[in-house]
Amino acid sequence: MGDSAKVETVAETVPAPAPAAAPAAEENADGKDKIPILDKVYEKFDDMNLNDELLRGIYAYGFEKPSAIQQRAIVPLIDRKDTIAQAQSGMGKTATFVIGVLQNVDVSQKKVQALILAPTRELAQQIQKVVVDIGSFLNLTCYSCIGGTSVQDDIRRLTGDTPHVLVGTPGRVFDMIATRRVLDTTYIKVFILDEADEMLSRGFKDQIYDVFKYMNTTCQVGLFSATMPSEVLDMTDKFMNDPIKVLVKKDELTLDGIRQFFVCVQREDWKLDTLCDLYETVSITQSIIYVNTRNKVDQLYAAMTERDFMVSSLHGEMTQKERDGVMREFRSGTTRVLITTDLLARGIDVQSLSVVINFDLPTNRENYIHRIGRGGRFGRKGVAINFVTTEELAGLKALEEYYETTIEEMPANVAELI
Repeated sequence: MGDSAKVETVAETVPAPAPAAAPAAEENADGKDKIPILDKVYEKFDDMNLNDELLRGIYAYGFEKPSAIQQRAIVPLIDRKDTIAQAQSGMGKTATFVIGVLQNVDVSQKKVQALILAPTRELAQQIQKVVVDIGSFLNLTCYSCIGGTSVQDDIRRLTGDTPHVLVGTPGRVFDMIATRRVLDTTYIKVFILDEADEMLSRGFKDQIYDVFKYMNTTCQVGLFSATMPSEVLDMTDKFMNDPIKVLVKKDELTLDGIRQFFVCVQREDWKLDTLCDLYETVSITQSIIYVNTRNKVDQLYAAMTERDFMVSSLHGEMTQKERDGVMREFRSGTTRVLITTDLLARGIDVQSLSVVINFDLPTNRENYIHRIGRGGRFGRKGVAINFVTTEELAGLKALEEYYETTIEEMPANVAELI
């Protein structure tokens, strides 16, 4: 999986970033300071004193101006501050920590200097691609160390031409550190956890804590996620030194650009007919259908295939090769409908995706924003359609209240909106 990006010259010294504004501290009810919130805003990438080659990579990647989270979190990361950053999916979180990491990598040192953990293989591979693309004018290497791939390949890579940046899933990375003893953590100066809440909810807490214990006490730590439950904040006490928080304000945590609708049916088993009617009457470029269980994926896939719909399916019981093949076909447009669980709800960017259908409402309300964020990333318009029974209307109302948004009944002219 290793990819590399080459350049002829690399700047060795970079001017120190402009000083950040003094952070304001939150207060507990008892008046004691909590984690300070930093809200210094850098309106342009050029204002961040970034390496020239890194800037070239940022603009070549297609960025014109930093998003809300990038305006606030890149410079603290460059300043080597332990950082807790919160922003919704689709707002450029990945590029935020990638830029912060790459600015401080010493490409002349052939050692792993940055470790990035992600909850799923797909997200880890996506991050690796962003590292390689944004770092395309730097003489750096990045490797993904994930479950479902060859252990021997990982061992060879980590004991040979060592990458500067390692992206991985918790289990495989811990295996390389503690069991195989081929991942040297001595030179790791920054440790990033992406979708920290999701990793903890997936049961990776012990593995993450074990990996933390192998880091140097001076290692910078960054936690990135759309939500920050107490389990994530608990880690700050144990592993972070004087952390600051970068929080995209409530009014910026928006679902703008994504039209949200619902279709109400009286019974669960009526959803299938309604779904098929929708696909027969509306021209949809590409769409993802979310259900809540692996069995439901298989059942819906079989039912739609039987009705001659060209669909593909993806779930966690598939082999890595099978999953890669499904995603390759979907990205290329060979298949236009993908049925999946929340496995895909984070970090996968399919450029032509226009519609997300929640055949089942998510059991975890935080996953709603991850699911429908696929359809409107970075301002691209998208449509989300929620299928609900009359008994599920209360759950839909709860989502509206939680996100302070409006989910309208699907209009007859929905085809004009897609």
